[in-house]
Amino acid sequence: MTNAPTDLVGQRLGPYTLERLLGQGGFAWAFVGREADGTPVAIKVLKPRYAGDPQFETRFRNESETAAKLEHPNIIRIRSVTKTGEHVYFTMDLCADSLGARIAREGPLPETDIMRLARDIAAALAFAHNQGVIHRDLKPDNVLIRSDGGAVLTDFGIARAVSGYVASTGVNMTIGTPQYLSPEQAQGRSLDQRVDFYALGVTLYKAAAGEVPFTATDWFELARMHVEDTPPSLRKKRPELSKRFERVVMKCLAKHPDDRYTNAGELLADLDAGDEKRRWWELWPRS
Repeated sequence: MTNAPTDLVGQRLGPYTLERLLGQGGFAWAFVGREADGTPVAIKVLKPRYAGDPQFETRFRNESETAAKLEHPNIIRIRSVTKTGEHVYFTMDLCADSLGARIAREGPLPETDIMRLARDIAAALAFAHNQGVIHRDLKPDNVLIRSDGGAVLTDFGIARAVSGYVASTGVNMTIGTPQYLSPEQAQGRSLDQRVDFYALGVTLYKAAAGEVPFTATDWFELARMHVEDTPPSLRKKRPELSKRFERVVMKCLAKHPDDRYTNAGELLADLDAGDEKRRWWELWPRS
């Protein structure tokens, strides 16, 4: 059994050659791989401790197969979900960059860039939510950026696989990413698609400010902050940001789900509202 991701570099998994490690999350390693015809792909390999657990493996594969059915320009295309020997993995299109990596390189991003990414993410959520799929772990590392600058959302279903596994086994595992958890996730309450809007709010906040609204070394303190504390004003950190942008982010970050966007269509309408007003002003005849 492989114990380190570097052991897999240069190895073959089915028809793929693993060329280099891209990164790793709580449950899987990500590699750049190549098909036999030379096509580059991204490959996520379930870590051995989870691939060796039949219940976790089954849930992971089922959720990955559900995610593979989400065919939308702003959702990553999963090419296959496979088990080869001891390894469970799925392959997907390879994107040039991620929002997390870009923020790490550049710090706070221009508002126009963030708005474009926000529209793409909202379009992805609108499609997924209409299919009954909630992401549950939206964050900058799960927002991939194509070579044309468009956003593609990845890792649908993994958090659901983990939560189902925890519920059925009682195993203590972290579900989601603490800095991006909604108040209802922090409190263990029932969830709907509005958890994704909260996580999107945190993601947009970090893209604009270079940091998340809440930080703490203690998980319970961080959970309390999500539930009780008001996020610091974005425009105090970056006065050049528009009031409209700050309103969208703060609505996403509302403590109670009823105060957030009901659906992604409403969010898209707010994201587009400023552009409509600007186009109207540009077309208005001058005397």
